[in-house]
Amino acid sequence: MIEFSHVSKRYPTGHDALRDVNFSLGRGELAFLTGHSGAGKSTLLRLIMLMERPSSGTIQVAGQTLTQLKSAEIPFHRRRIGVVFQNHQLLFDRSVFDNIALPLHISGYHLDDIGKRVRAALDKVGLLSKEKLNPVTLSTGEQQRIGIARAIVNRPQLILADEPTGNLDPELSAEIMRLFMEFNHHGTTVLIASHDLALINQMDCRVLTLNQGRMTQHG
Repeated sequence: MIEFSHVSKRYPTGHDALRDVNFSLGRGELAFLTGHSGAGKSTLLRLIMLMERPSSGTIQVAGQTLTQLKSAEIPFHRRRIGVVFQNHQLLFDRSVFDNIALPLHISGYHLDDIGKRVRAALDKVGLLSKEKLNPVTLSTGEQQRIGIARAIVNRPQLILADEPTGNLDPELSAEIMRLFMEFNHHGTTVLIASHDLALINQMDCRVLTLNQGRMTQHG
């Protein structure tokens, strides 16, 4: 599903965020991406999303070489990926339903299909009764589940999560991780960037470790 081959990323400032990174993640796998702050975790995820381009090397996602994609093809590539952020990035001037429906509207789905998909996503994260509420009235854990519902509403092949439990207590963190495990059990490939080693060690999953931009562990 994902393959990095000798990938490096150097910014104009001269900072090497990633250095000769090599790893592969198979279709239907779940893995954690760990490393110290500044190790390159977020940069790696942005490369997969084509929010950044590598300075050298090749990246393949779902059989496509990302360096060969033209700008006009990037939106279609991103539609296959669900992204979960640490800070939710919700719109507090819209309802829970409208927050989750936003990527479907952008993709041009019919209104009837939008309603079915949004409610199915809300049901999966246990928030079906909250669709009319404003997200600001919900707890931090519920807001994160809204972010997850928005990420899966397109039924993506791949989910990327960047520190999804960074603002949650241990009990809520474990609950969020169980959701990712459930999606993975249904065939979705999942890559989660996290520095919560105690939680990761409980999950018994593959761990990819970055140190100073280099992949020091990938099994």
